[in-house]
Amino acid sequence: MSRTARSRTRLRLGLTATALLTATTLVPVPAHAGDAPDYTITVDPQGEGAEIADTMYGVFFEDINRAADGGLYAELVQNRSFEYSTADNASYAPLTSWTVGGTAEVVNDDGRLNERNRNYLALGAGSSVTNSGYNTGIRVEEGERYDFSVWARTRSAGTLTVTLKDAVGELAKARRVAVKGDWAKYTATFTASRTSNRGRLTVASSGTAALDMVSLFPRDTYKNQPNGLRKDLAERIAALEPGFVRFPGGCLVNTGSMEDYSEASGWQRRRSYQWKDTVGPVEERATNANFWGYNQSYGLGYYEYFRFAEDVGAMPLPVVPALVTGCGQNRATEDPALLKRHIQDTLDLIEFANGPATSTWGRVRAGMGHPEPFGLTHIGVGNEENLPREFFARFQQFRAAVEAKYPDITVISNSGPDDSGTTFDTAWQLNREGDVDMVDEHYYNSPQWFLQNNDRYDSYDRNGPKVFLGEYASQDNAWKNGLAEAAFMTGLERNADIVELASYAPLLANEDYVQWRPDMIWFNNRASWGSAGYEVQKLFMTNVGDRVVPSEASTTPDVSGPITGAVGLSTWATSAAYDDVRVTSADGTSLLSDDFSGDASKWTHSGGGSWSVQDGQYLQTDEAAENTLVTAGDPAWKDYDLHVRATKKAGKEGFLVAFGVKDTGNYYWWNLGGWNNTRSAVEQASDGGKSTLISRAGSIETGRSYDIDIKVRGRQVTLYLDGQEWGGFTDDKPAEPFRQVVTEDARTGDLIVKVVNAQPSEARTAIDLGGARVSSRARVTTLAADADAVNTETDTPVAPVTSTLRGVSDKFTYTFPANSVTFLRIRQR
Repeated sequence: MSRTARSRTRLRLGLTATALLTATTLVPVPAHAGDAPDYTITVDPQGEGAEIADTMYGVFFEDINRAADGGLYAELVQNRSFEYSTADNASYAPLTSWTVGGTAEVVNDDGRLNERNRNYLALGAGSSVTNSGYNTGIRVEEGERYDFSVWARTRSAGTLTVTLKDAVGELAKARRVAVKGDWAKYTATFTASRTSNRGRLTVASSGTAALDMVSLFPRDTYKNQPNGLRKDLAERIAALEPGFVRFPGGCLVNTGSMEDYSEASGWQRRRSYQWKDTVGPVEERATNANFWGYNQSYGLGYYEYFRFAEDVGAMPLPVVPALVTGCGQNRATEDPALLKRHIQDTLDLIEFANGPATSTWGRVRAGMGHPEPFGLTHIGVGNEENLPREFFARFQQFRAAVEAKYPDITVISNSGPDDSGTTFDTAWQLNREGDVDMVDEHYYNSPQWFLQNNDRYDSYDRNGPKVFLGEYASQDNAWKNGLAEAAFMTGLERNADIVELASYAPLLANEDYVQWRPDMIWFNNRASWGSAGYEVQKLFMTNVGDRVVPSEASTTPDVSGPITGAVGLSTWATSAAYDDVRVTSADGTSLLSDDFSGDASKWTHSGGGSWSVQDGQYLQTDEAAENTLVTAGDPAWKDYDLHVRATKKAGKEGFLVAFGVKDTGNYYWWNLGGWNNTRSAVEQASDGGKSTLISRAGSIETGRSYDIDIKVRGRQVTLYLDGQEWGGFTDDKPAEPFRQVVTEDARTGDLIVKVVNAQPSEARTAIDLGGARVSSRARVTTLAADADAVNTETDTPVAPVTSTLRGVSDKFTYTFPANSVTFLRIRQR
C-alpha cells in the first residue's frame, strides 16, 4: 500500500469510528475562567518538527505463548504429524494430544512420508485415533465449513471414517474416505451442525493403515488464504494498521544449535530458526523444538509471514540468526563454513522475497502461489546477543554480503537485551563506528521506568544510526502499564527522526499456554481480546500524523525524598549462603547485626525457597526456586551502609542482595551473577515490575566467599565488591505522570493533541494552540480506567470512548480524566 493510501486509510478509519461511537458532546472551559490550571500545553503550529514515517509503528510476532500453532495459524489439530518429542518438552511423546482406540504405534523408519516428516502412525484394522486440539478442544461454529485432510498409505483398499464430536454428540456428519496404495493425500469437508469449544476429531480405519499430517482447517481463514490464519486474531492485528511486521522473533532466531538436520546429528531438534525449513509444501516442512518449551510445526512459515504482511498493508521485516546466540545463551560459532552458509541463506531469503519468478528462490515463491515479489526493504541480523564484539564481527560479514548484491536493502544491527549497561554501550559504540544504518533496541521495564524515561531519545546523535525499537513494554497487562507505555510513546513520536520503527512486546498469548507477559492480544480457542496495551497501541497507530508539531507542557512537582527501606537476601535458581550481615546508619549507629550464630528470627520469609541456619550461615538450598527473598529491618531506614558476605553453593546464578525494601514488590537489589551467571546489575522493582539501573558483564564463582557492601546516601547508591568500588547510580529521575505530544495530519490539516495523565486525579489543562485558526469542534477519543484494570474475555474496562468537543478556539481549557490517554483531533481552517 502506498504512503498516500495508508494515510487515507488511517483518516477514514479514525474519523468513521469516532463518528459512529460518539457518545457525548463536551464543552471546554475558556482559558481565563475558574481557578488556575494544573498544567499548561503550548503549541507552535508554525515550528518545524520531525517527519513521521507511515511505517513508524508495527507489530512483532514471535512463536511464544503458543502464538503460532494453536493460535494465529488456523490449524485445529495439535501434533498433526506425530512429531512431538521429549526434545520439545519433557512431558511430550509422539502421541501427545491423541487417544488411541484399539492398536496404534508411532513409527520412524524408511516407510516415512518424507525425510523431514520423520514419524507416522501405524493404525491397526478396526482401530481409531482421536485428537483433542488446543485449550478445551477443537472449536467449531454452527454452519461453518472445515476442511479435513490426511496423508495415508495402505497395502490393500480400505476406508477411513472421520468424525467430529464432543461429549454431547455429533458436531457434523461423519465422512468416509476410500484409501488405497502408497502415500497420498485424502480430503473431506465438514459443515458444523452446532457450535462447540470441546470438539474431538477421530479417524478410524477399516483395515491397517499408515497416517500422517492429520489436519482440520477452517474454510474461513483471514483473506480466505489457503494454509491460512485464524480470522479473528488476524483481524485484530490488521485493525492496528501496522506499518511493518517483524518476524519470526525474538529468541527463536538465535537460540539452538545452528546446525543442519542430519542423521549424523541425530536429527536434533533444538536448532536456531532457519527460514528454508519453513517454505515449500507443508507436509515437507520440518518441525522443531521451540525455545519456549513446546513444538513448532512451521506450518506458519516465511511464506505465510510475507503474505500476512502484504495482506495487512505492512512492510515485512524478517530477522535472521547471526551465528551468535542470545537470550541467556552465550556462544559464537567458530565454523567459517557454517557462517558462510548462513550468509548465503540470507541472500537466498532476499531472492525468495524479491527475486523474479525465474530465479532459483523466486521460483519457489511463485510455486507457492505468489509470482510477484513481496517488496522486502529491511532485514534484521541477530537478536539480543550478549557478546557484542563477536556479534558485530559476524554482522559486518552479513551486511557486506547483502550490500554487495542488494544495495537497497537496509541491514539492521542490534544493541543486546537491555536499555543500558556494558553490552549496550559496547554494541552502540561498534554500531556508530561501523556506520550502521539502524540499531534494534529491546527492553522490558517497570511502569515507573517508562514514566521516567520519556526523554530517552532527546539526546541521541541526530547524525548517528537510527533506532528500531523492536521490543518494549512495561511488565504487566494492567491499565497502569498501558498508561506508562503511552507516556513513553509521546517521547518516541517527538523523536521520530531518531526512532524510525517501533513495535510493542510479544503480540499474542494463548491464555492456557503463557510463558511471557505482557502481550498485546490474548485468546483461547473460542475468543480473542485486546489488552490495555493493545488499546494504547491501536490509538497511537491509527492516529499517527505526518509530522511532529513543536509543543511544551508544564510538569508535576517532584515530591520524592531519599531512598528508604529495609534490606533483603535472595537467590534465583541457585543455592547460596549468607553471613555477617550488618546495617549501619551514616552516623555509625548499628541498625542490624546478624552473624547467624543463633536463629533467623530477625528475617521475614516472603518468597519461595528453603532457608535455614546451618554452620553459622543463612543457607538457601532450593536450586529451582526463582525468588527466595527474605527481609529484615525497617522500611523507614535511610542513609545507611549494608554489608553482607555471600557464598554460592550450587546452581545457575549468583546472589541477590536487596536494599530500599518497602515491600515484596518495591525494592532495589544488586543482582550478582544473573542471567545465567553472565552479568551483574542493579535492578529496581516498582509495583512488581523491574528495570535495570546499572549493568556489567561478570560471573560469580561457586565456593568462593564475596564481601558485598552497599552505601545509600539520599538517592545516591555506591556498590563495593570485595572492597573495590563496582559502580554506583543516583536514582533522581522524576516519574512524570503528565506527558503530551502534538502531531499534524498533512492531508486533513488536523492537529492531533495527545495527552497522557497517568495519575489518580484529573488534570485541568490550559491549551494554547499558538494562534492557529481552528474549527470550533474537535473529535475526542479517551481511554480511562482504574489503574489496576485488566481486560479479559468477558470484561474490557479499557476501551475507547469517543465524543465531540464544542467551543474549541486557539486557547481553551480541557480537563483530562484521571488515569487517562486522550487524543484531541482539532481541524485547522
